[in-house]
Amino acid sequence: MVAIAGCARGGGAGAPVPIPIPAVLAIPGLPLALRSVVYLDVAEIPLSGALICAGGDVMLGSNLDTAWAQRAKRVAPFAGFLPSPDSLLAPLRPLVADADVVLLNIEGAIGGGPAATKCRRGSTHCYQFRQEVAVAGALRRLAPAAQVVGNVANNHAGDAGPLGFEQTVTSLVSEGLAVTGADTLPALVPLADGDTLAVLGFSTFSAGPDARDLMTVRRQVSQAAARYRPVIVSVHMGAEGVDAQRTRDADEWFVGEDRGNPVAFARAAVESGAAIVFGHGPHVLRAMEWRGDALVVYSLGNLLTFGPFTLTEPLNRGGFVCALLDRRGRVLSAELRATRQMPPGRAVRDSTGRAWTVVDSLSALDFPATGVRVVDGQLWRH
Repeated sequence: MVAIAGCARGGGAGAPVPIPIPAVLAIPGLPLALRSVVYLDVAEIPLSGALICAGGDVMLGSNLDTAWAQRAKRVAPFAGFLPSPDSLLAPLRPLVADADVVLLNIEGAIGGGPAATKCRRGSTHCYQFRQEVAVAGALRRLAPAAQVVGNVANNHAGDAGPLGFEQTVTSLVSEGLAVTGADTLPALVPLADGDTLAVLGFSTFSAGPDARDLMTVRRQVSQAAARYRPVIVSVHMGAEGVDAQRTRDADEWFVGEDRGNPVAFARAAVESGAAIVFGHGPHVLRAMEWRGDALVVYSLGNLLTFGPFTLTEPLNRGGFVCALLDRRGRVLSAELRATRQMPPGRAVRDSTGRAWTVVDSLSALDFPATGVRVVDGQLWRH
């Protein structure tokens, strides 16, 4: 007997197995979970799935550039120099309570002690971020029941210099996080069914493999896909700010830097076997699209950035994209769990649905044939 059913987590022996049926995929107006799968009533074959939730930039206050503290007090006074990282993360915990894996972009070094000055005197586009040591443990406690993966392939994880970068990775690993983007090797996350999730980190900066070198991107993703399933890609690239909401198939530049072509990168990653591409770096939400069975999120925006960040509209909107994957590495369903930030950087659930509207509109503009439709947070196909 064959029956269409919604996509649910969990399962075990006797649970139905998702099988793609082209006729079902062609039914217009059907929700993503229903259009992607049908269930066979075969007791001998178990269902296996993993819920992957990814958030954008995370920077829980800087202990290097402290001038922002006085500015922040004028906007929204807070007790002490820096709030505890656990208190900043507390409002986000319910959003990932059901996740198996949580992926975050660590937008700043972690550690203490002196560090070389990164920025030239008088610079207006240079920022130096380092978070206190306690941040690493707090990030792990964001989702105690899940594996937390930190991406350090970005332009701020090395803000305390090479030794500071090494200390950042060591701090994260010592607290039980998996780290991606520190080198060319994927972070490996064992799943409950015995499969292994591989997470690769790329950026257009010195940390991590170069997202602009598409031949290398294809080679590294395909090598990972040949050994592990599913493969998830985290990438820090693209222009920044309120003028960087649109996504085009072209090279992007910011403050004289080549920030790469995010569409070409996504194409290379997906064609090489990536199930999901999670982008970040522009500090705003961007479009999302379906490339076959794969999901591409061009920018997750700011998730939790306490301190020297501008948080006016639309820079205050972010969220987690949570995707349910089957054991073949296909996306069964996905949703945007929207957040917003209030100065100087306290994140809460976005009950207005503004982030849903932003992503839906941008996806329709930039990818009219393949862009996601966002309905009550659920990511549908057109």
